[in-house]
Amino acid sequence: MNAATSPLSDPSRCFHCGEAVPAGAGYPIQLDGQAHPACCRGCQAVAQTIIDAGQADYYRLRTEYPPTATAAMEAVQKLALYDLPEVQASFVKEDGEVREASLILEGIVCAACIWLNERHLRQLPGVLSADINFSTHRARVRWDDSQIKLSHILHAVQEIGYLAHPFDTGRQEELYRKERNVAIRRLAIAGLGMMQVMMYAIPVYLADADTMTDDIRQLMRFAGLLLTTPVMFYSAWPFFQAAWRDLKLMRLGMDVPVALGIGSAYFASVWAVLTRSGEVYFDSVTMFVFFLLTGRFLEMSARKKSAEAAETLIKLIPAAACRLPAYPSDRAEETVAAAKLSPGDYVLVGPGESFPADGRVAEGISSVDESLLTGESTPLAKQAGAAVIGGSLNLDSPLVVHVEKIGADTVLSGIVRLLDRALAEKPKLALAADRVAHWFVLAILIVSALVAAAWYVVDPGRAFWITVSVLVITCPCALALATPAALTVALGRLTRLGLLSTRGHALETLARASDFVFDKTGTLTTGRFRLLATQPVRGEAAEALAIAAALEQGATHPIAGALREAAGTHTKQADDITYLPGQGVRGRVAGRHYRLGAPGYAAPGAALPANGNGTLIALADEAGVLAWFELGDELRPQARQLIAQLEALGIRLHIYSGDRPENVARMGQLLGIADARGGMLPADKLEAVRNMQQHGAIVAMTGDGVNDAPVLAQAQVSIAIDQGAEAAQAAADMVLLSSELARLADGVRLARKTRQIIRQNLAWSALYNLVAIPAAALGFVTPWLAGIGMSASSLLVVLNAMRLNRLR
Repeated sequence: MNAATSPLSDPSRCFHCGEAVPAGAGYPIQLDGQAHPACCRGCQAVAQTIIDAGQADYYRLRTEYPPTATAAMEAVQKLALYDLPEVQASFVKEDGEVREASLILEGIVCAACIWLNERHLRQLPGVLSADINFSTHRARVRWDDSQIKLSHILHAVQEIGYLAHPFDTGRQEELYRKERNVAIRRLAIAGLGMMQVMMYAIPVYLADADTMTDDIRQLMRFAGLLLTTPVMFYSAWPFFQAAWRDLKLMRLGMDVPVALGIGSAYFASVWAVLTRSGEVYFDSVTMFVFFLLTGRFLEMSARKKSAEAAETLIKLIPAAACRLPAYPSDRAEETVAAAKLSPGDYVLVGPGESFPADGRVAEGISSVDESLLTGESTPLAKQAGAAVIGGSLNLDSPLVVHVEKIGADTVLSGIVRLLDRALAEKPKLALAADRVAHWFVLAILIVSALVAAAWYVVDPGRAFWITVSVLVITCPCALALATPAALTVALGRLTRLGLLSTRGHALETLARASDFVFDKTGTLTTGRFRLLATQPVRGEAAEALAIAAALEQGATHPIAGALREAAGTHTKQADDITYLPGQGVRGRVAGRHYRLGAPGYAAPGAALPANGNGTLIALADEAGVLAWFELGDELRPQARQLIAQLEALGIRLHIYSGDRPENVARMGQLLGIADARGGMLPADKLEAVRNMQQHGAIVAMTGDGVNDAPVLAQAQVSIAIDQGAEAAQAAADMVLLSSELARLADGVRLARKTRQIIRQNLAWSALYNLVAIPAAALGFVTPWLAGIGMSASSLLVVLNAMRLNRLR
């Protein structure tokens, strides 16, 4: 059969192995004058060698691809379901051709698994980023859909021995329960095996040649073999699986020395039993496996607890919702899955129930608890027209809500997405620890070989178990977990406080911040103008305020709103209104002409009254000034508390604002901030921050407006106010979700404590290895004691990180 007419001549599949050919692969295989595609240079070289050796009939006569390739193609075809747009709608975020999704990874057992999966995914063509959080086993993957499909990403994870699937809260809980149950069974088998083996080992240790015959001794050793075998091939099997996976990929993971130590001790003991010579180490093997599994089980439980913040957020959205399909004409109700809601639907949310999506109140009055989302400590009043956030809790009475955003577009999904990104992105300290841990394994294997050689010369009888002790006592896991464990707990605690970290480096940098720069309007103040004082010159204050509100009845600027709000229901009608931009307004009320605006327009030449902290507005008629209105932006309730706490932490404070210099100066004097500058353009703020940085300052910038985005990007760490502009939030490293400004000081304290915890963890892991390795190499540590030490070192790192949850 000619290869050109072969049913296997598929241009989309490799001519040699049958795998899909990546886009841009240029590895032609020449056969019978025609070029056939290959997926890689290896397949091209092998195929061409077969053809050149005169074995081309292999390709001409075959009727199917190799079984492994066929199985691989079938696996990809099954996963192709996840490429369908209607399936991706529930868990994939789209931005043009760029896609982003959260995936659950099964089979993760240590930090080395994280490193391997991240490295493998990032090497795939079309994958833009891949970051995995060790505590949640969730991967955040971004890819170009025009270059690679999600099904191929999922299959790539399977190829290296793991399983990936789209994130689902229920499935993750099921996965955790399954992982926990399997861990308990393995631990139980190891524990029972250890106790039974010790029952046979202790008499052998205590007996001498006169009290125990060789046959009885051999029987005891054989019983130890039978009891240790299930511990070896069931309880300890994950260590061998992980080690084999690492070796197949030509890398040294953290389970390699563990598997080498356990395996060598077991098989040496088996040889000793079969040949009736040498020593057996069944008791050490079972004890080591038991203590190591105990440590990993406790670590898994602690890891689950440390990730509770993110998991709690995800579970806030209820599974079902009460939809009103014919509202407002008919209030008939139907129960539907929250995932089936669409923008434009109306839902009924009763007291004690959570909102299933983002929307606005269409009917009803109630109060809403948003504490889990924003850290807001007091319930918020909601009535018709008020926005509600999916996942927040309705407290008092039923509300009808008009659904506006669902799924990945909701505020809650955005918070979870940003939290996942911050958890997955690794600061410099963590990256350095990962690099050290990777080379640490190779160094340990070399040290173990040298120790074995040295003891073989000094005392051959002790060489074996001392080498095993060196292999198992070392713990690169503690080094690799030192930073991620602390960051996971800290970021979860910050989120509960209402301060959302969106970048991995933010917490580390916030801990080192020496200067805090604040914008004034909308940051230290509420951003809402209000009437501070009315000073009547002629007539009553209430009458003057009613006239001013009438003149501003159609205006939309903040001053107009403040005057109308202050007047309340005491209003009048105005006509013949003319607005003069930048000056004020004139009009007629009850037949008389009035002017309202800046003193230079409404009352030129008039003596200005004593001014407080606000802006002066004059109301005048033909005879002169009727009243002065002082308006100002209200200081946030916790601004003074925040400034006092930051000063107590030794941080230098600055106010950079575009507001009038005199207003900013008064604000600085009110808060006790000496460096308070007004009239600053965005370029001026940028230059001032750069000047501080040139003098060694670590600057934290807090702002809320579009004009703050450039300086937020320039600062080493930036914090945006949630009620502010989207551009400011996009440029920021952290977002303050709560209206409680003092949470910023809490964030600084937590960041500094986290830095301290990370340093303690790194110091402990370094000290442990510096002490443990020489002790084991000198023969002072038995294999079972080495197992306790290795397990305890990793567990201590995680438990130390969890102390952050108790920080006040």
